[in-house]
Amino acid sequence: MKHAIMLCFLFIGLTARSQELQKPTVIEAAIQKSAAIQKPITVTQDTIPKGFRSKGNVSFLFNQAAFSNWAAGGENSISGTLGLVYDLNYHQEKWDWDTRIVAAYGLTQTKNSQFTRKTDDRFELNSVIGKKGENHWFYSGFLNFRTQITKGFNYSTDENGVETRTQNTNVFSPAYVSFGPGVLWKKSDHLNFNIAPGTSKMTIVDKSFTLPNSAYFGVAEGKSIRYELGMYASGYYKFTLLKNIVLENILNLYSNYLEKPENVDINYSANVVMSINKYLSTNINFQTIYDDNAFNGFQTREVLGLGVNYGF
Repeated sequence: MKHAIMLCFLFIGLTARSQELQKPTVIEAAIQKSAAIQKPITVTQDTIPKGFRSKGNVSFLFNQAAFSNWAAGGENSISGTLGLVYDLNYHQEKWDWDTRIVAAYGLTQTKNSQFTRKTDDRFELNSVIGKKGENHWFYSGFLNFRTQITKGFNYSTDENGVETRTQNTNVFSPAYVSFGPGVLWKKSDHLNFNIAPGTSKMTIVDKSFTLPNSAYFGVAEGKSIRYELGMYASGYYKFTLLKNIVLENILNLYSNYLEKPENVDINYSANVVMSINKYLSTNINFQTIYDDNAFNGFQTREVLGLGVNYGF
């Protein structure tokens, strides 16, 4: 629970810091106040285009390390990650509907490893619809679906030094589906926060992978679905950190009312894009997950590399 609170404060702090950087000086405020007195007050117009709009980006992130007669030691490696981000938005005077699809798949091969290993494997769909209220607030409903695309393996070395692997997850197993009504605060497409206190969550697995007298991602032996009812909260904040450097923050929290509500599931991602030109960038992707049904501790992933991007 304390980790979830710390991440919430971090997310709020980043938002407040950005707003503080945009705050006018005392002199600028005085000029703006004087100008406001001299000019008639006008009603702010809705500048967002009505109807559907969409955008997407395909990226390829590349990493490589090579050593030759390197006294300090090292292992040659090469890795690549293919990613897709697609946004579909719908806007009317009283309604907003935002859908984002994120998919990524990455592999790495090292010189002394028999197997090619995954560095990333995810598919996620987030969709939020909202009916406008007052002061950026909306009555909302959301749907979140996330899973993996291919099989997963555990790797080990036997007593003879031979590397082996054992399959521990399957295609689209596990998969998570969450949905429920709530309230949404949306300042812009780059800053929003949604909270849904009556969220249904289902964990779906291939039941052939359940372990004897144990649970598989929280799903009981011989079962394929686990149902939970709880509170879901999500936040999204994207801003320009420095010139040509953009930082994107994504935070998801979930508490299960039916079992150990104090054990809050956390999924936080930070993506830094340092643009070189229209097609090239240096990307840093960091993700941390806490879900005690999958692993008793924090799972972390960090990837840094040269990105090739194509927008559409």
